[in-house]
Amino acid sequence: MLASLRAFVFDLDGCVWQGERLNPGAAETLTALAARGRGVAYLTNNSRATGAEMSAKLRRLGVAPTEHALTPLEILGGVIAERYGPSRVLVIGSPELAAVVKSAGHTLVDVKAWREASVVAVGNDFELTYERLTAASRAAAAGAPLVTPNVDPRLPLEDGDFLPGCGAIVAAVAAAAGVAPVVVGKPEPPLFRIALRRLGVAPHESAMVGDSVTSDIAGARAVGMRTVLYAPEGAVAGDADVVVRSFAELARLAGVER
Repeated sequence: MLASLRAFVFDLDGCVWQGERLNPGAAETLTALAARGRGVAYLTNNSRATGAEMSAKLRRLGVAPTEHALTPLEILGGVIAERYGPSRVLVIGSPELAAVVKSAGHTLVDVKAWREASVVAVGNDFELTYERLTAASRAAAAGAPLVTPNVDPRLPLEDGDFLPGCGAIVAAVAAAAGVAPVVVGKPEPPLFRIALRRLGVAPHESAMVGDSVTSDIAGARAVGMRTVLYAPEGAVAGDADVVVRSFAELARLAGVER
């Protein structure tokens, strides 16, 4: 099945890399796919970086070409505008998240002025304080929609380590406020559809390769893509169309093994 596909979309955190380290065989397989004329794109739930920054990291780690990299930051400001119009947004997250919200025409609200917020945007926040958590929870409880790039609980690092992910912070806000978040990134459809449009392929002509059943696999299936679960330790049959333990195995099944 994989040998006949025109394009592959790869998750980054946990699949192509762990922190600052490429997974074994990733660079070789990605390069081989591109060299054989197969479309390659990257789709990550990272809430602190743009697609251009992810492409730069790929090049720095030795992967090229890297034209198509997408993150929820590409569309988050637009989603808020589409759903709620020009808004006063309380941002709990990175400076990059605040920047994309502002660039989309919204007004940023200070933590101390949380009562003025009409929308709360929560991403992974490496400077999270109890004050920031409280402000986001109170604003959301008061009726401001809670919007987030993703609900992934962990950010994978090297050697099996991890950081609490965006989803861990969102879960705390949602629990305190008693609301459900609006998710912009995977497993929701928009980023998958943008990736397919940029690659110029139909869903059934492509596969999503990722390490998360609930994010990568579920989201890809919902839009009609084939699915490949990257699981070095193995996985339950049926979790995806194909389960691979290594990039070397993926290269062989895709017909680009050297």
